[in-house]
Amino acid sequence: MGNDFSLLIIDVDFFKKFNDRYGHQKGDECLQAVSSCMQKNAQRNTDILTRYGGEEFAVILANTNTENALIIAERIRKAVEGLSITHDDSIFGKVTISLGLATFGRGAEISHVQFFEMADNALYKAKETGRNKIVNISCGLD
Repeated sequence: MGNDFSLLIIDVDFFKKFNDRYGHQKGDECLQAVSSCMQKNAQRNTDILTRYGGEEFAVILANTNTENALIIAERIRKAVEGLSITHDDSIFGKVTISLGLATFGRGAEISHVQFFEMADNALYKAKETGRNKIVNISCGLD
């Protein structure tokens, strides 16, 4: 675990539909609530949450193996779902998130760009296979 590094890429499910139905002001309020909730649940000093575009976020988890990253990811996913923000154009009836997780182990020989792409690809798999879930890809792990 000491040198493992994990990355979560997170997307608010059906956010364009949320904005279209409720307006940009409510969309901004939703993103603020989701962001605040994620920050509270990525609570270690070394966890870094950032917004990197639209309704997408990244959480950097230093010194975090896949098992622990999955625990954090599920805590974040459940907490956002638990906000119970109404979303009538979502199959879940409320705001949810999809998460892609990649873990970079000591033995991995990939670039930071490839690592980011792994997490992003995992996110797309989460979205393609039903949303409101976590998909994980790891490399170079013992």
